[in-house]
Amino acid sequence: MTTQPTTADRMKALFDFDAHLSTDERAWRDKARAVAAEAIAPFIEADFDDKHFRRETFAALAEAGFLGMHISGYGCAGAGAVAYGLVCMELEAVDAGWRTAVSVQGSLAMSAIAKYGSEEQKTTLLPRMAAGELIGCFGLTEPDGGSDPAAMTTFARRDGSDWVLQGTKRWIGLAGLADVAVIWANTDEGVRGFVVPTGTPGFSTTEIDGKLAFRSSRQYEVSLDAVRLPAEALLPGAKGLSGPFGCLNEARYGISWGVMGAARTAIEVAGDYAVAREVFGAPIASRQLIQKRLADMFVEYEKGTLLALHIGRLKDAKSLPYDQISVGKLNNVRSAQVIAASARNILGGEGITDRFPIMRMMANLEAVSTYEGTEEMHTLIIGRALTGLAAFA
Repeated sequence: MTTQPTTADRMKALFDFDAHLSTDERAWRDKARAVAAEAIAPFIEADFDDKHFRRETFAALAEAGFLGMHISGYGCAGAGAVAYGLVCMELEAVDAGWRTAVSVQGSLAMSAIAKYGSEEQKTTLLPRMAAGELIGCFGLTEPDGGSDPAAMTTFARRDGSDWVLQGTKRWIGLAGLADVAVIWANTDEGVRGFVVPTGTPGFSTTEIDGKLAFRSSRQYEVSLDAVRLPAEALLPGAKGLSGPFGCLNEARYGISWGVMGAARTAIEVAGDYAVAREVFGAPIASRQLIQKRLADMFVEYEKGTLLALHIGRLKDAKSLPYDQISVGKLNNVRSAQVIAASARNILGGEGITDRFPIMRMMANLEAVSTYEGTEEMHTLIIGRALTGLAAFA
C-alpha cells in the first residue's frame, strides 16, 4: 500500500528550506521539533483549556539548551541568531505560549543581565537561569504606558547606598513564577534597570485572569511597594531607554520566526483536511477556490520565512539595522493572521473546535500582534526610517 504524501511533504518539495540552513542550524531545529512534539503537543489543548502552565515543560526546554541559547558563556549555548529563530519557529508551530515563555526567560530577562549586568550578576544568575533552576521575568510595561515606556511612572530613588522602587508593572510574563525580575524604572539619572529577587519585601504579583489567548503561559501585574534593593542590584551597563529596547529587539526578532511556525502548521492542517474532505463527490482540495486559498497561504508563508532568514543572517553578521526587526515583526504577524484565518475557513465548522489547533493559534496570534510593539508602533518605526521624521505623538 502506497502512503500518500502529506501537505508537509508537499510543502517541503515545493520549498526546500533546509537547503538554506547549516548542519548546526538544522540540528537545533530538529531538536526543537522533537521537544515540542514530546513535551508540548500531547498536552497543549488541555493546558490551554485549563489555563495550566506545565512547569515540567519548562524544565524540558532548559534541558534542551533553549533558555538563553543565543548568549555566549555562563552555561549558555552561544548559538547563532538563525538557530534561535528556528527554535522559536518550532515551538510556536505547536503553541505561542511556550515560545513566549522561552522569550521572556532568554531574550528578555537573561539578555538584560548578559548585556548590561555586572560580572557578579552574570556568573551568579545566568548559569542557573540557563539550567531552568531560576525563572526570570522582565518588568517594563505599565498599566497606562504599554507603547510609551518613556512615560513610565515606576520610580527608583536613592536612599543612602540603597535604591527604593515604587510602581506597578502589567502584562509581565512569568512574574508570579519567577525567582528574579529585571525591573525598569525612572530615576533622577534617567531610566535604569534593576535585578530584583522576587522574595524581596514589597514585591507582589497578581495573575491576569480572563485571557482568551496565551492560556498555557501566565502573565501578571506586579506591584512594587517600597522595594528596597542594595546598590549592587543596579544593572550597571544600562542607562536610558536603549537598555530595555535592546532586550525588546531580541524578543521581537524571535516573534518574526515564531509566527511562521504557526503559519506552517495552519497550512499543513488545512491542506490535509482539504485533501481528505469530500463534498459533491470529490475532495474540496480539487476545487479552484480552495487551491487559490492554499496557494495564497503558502506564498505568504514562504515570503515570511525567507524574510526571517534574511534578518537572522544580518543579525548573525552583526549588521542588522534594528528597523528591520520591525519589518519582520509587522509583516510576519500580519501574514500569519491571514494564513490562520484562511485555514479556519477551509476547515469550516470543524475549524472552531479543538479537534484542530487553528482557533487556539488565531487567538494567540491576536495577542502576538499587540505585544512587543503593536502593529501601529512598528508601522511608525518603519515610517520614521523611510522619512527621517518621527510621527509617534
